[in-house]
Amino acid sequence: MSFRATVLTLYPEMFPGHLGVSLAGKALERGEWSIEAVQIRDFAEDKHRTVDDTPAGGGAGMVLKPDVLARAIDRVAADDERPRLLMSPRGRPLTQERVREMAAGPGVVIVCGRFEGVDQRVIDTRNLEEVSIGDYILSGGEPAALVLLDAVVRILPGVMGNELSGVHESFEGGLLEHPHYTRPQVFEGQEIPAVLTSGNHGAIAKWREAEARKLTAERRPDLLARDPKCGNRFSE
Repeated sequence: MSFRATVLTLYPEMFPGHLGVSLAGKALERGEWSIEAVQIRDFAEDKHRTVDDTPAGGGAGMVLKPDVLARAIDRVAADDERPRLLMSPRGRPLTQERVREMAAGPGVVIVCGRFEGVDQRVIDTRNLEEVSIGDYILSGGEPAALVLLDAVVRILPGVMGNELSGVHESFEGGLLEHPHYTRPQVFEGQEIPAVLTSGNHGAIAKWREAEARKLTAERRPDLLARDPKCGNRFSE
């Protein structure tokens, strides 16, 4: 069974976007995953196809109407076991662990918010899991949905040529990834670290782990604070 993504959006033309090219695009062509973009506006019932209204209690902006969005969700995801996600800056941060959980499942249903947000009642009654890709604000949920799907699709079986590419990466073992080097041996006076061309795989593994720990301590010490024992991903 292939991974199936359904995206509810006011801008279906934004999909599959960059996921239609490179390895993800080839996997899409092979049927290893699929994506359907559903126009939320198609579920509005008035002649103007209205999808938003002013916020209760006043304030700037508009809010996506719960009845329209609920109809859209019910049409595409009734009796559906796929998790229902709402891309939202107030959601739980997306982690590599959550990405792997989604990649191991049948797919996802993603709601892309616009305007000031989504009526809380549809979030509650349709069991939408709010997910954030970072502490910043986007113009809508579509770019965030593409980021999430990119993270998931690339680790689906058969998508990457080398399956180890998805293992020795930042966050997979609790650390940021070690530095990378390739030929030429000398570039602008700087040489590839000798250990990497030594052929000693044990020494290389230790160097990579040490460098990963150093980078993590400098740039993301919070990762080390979560799990002081993390980082054995390169040990044999």
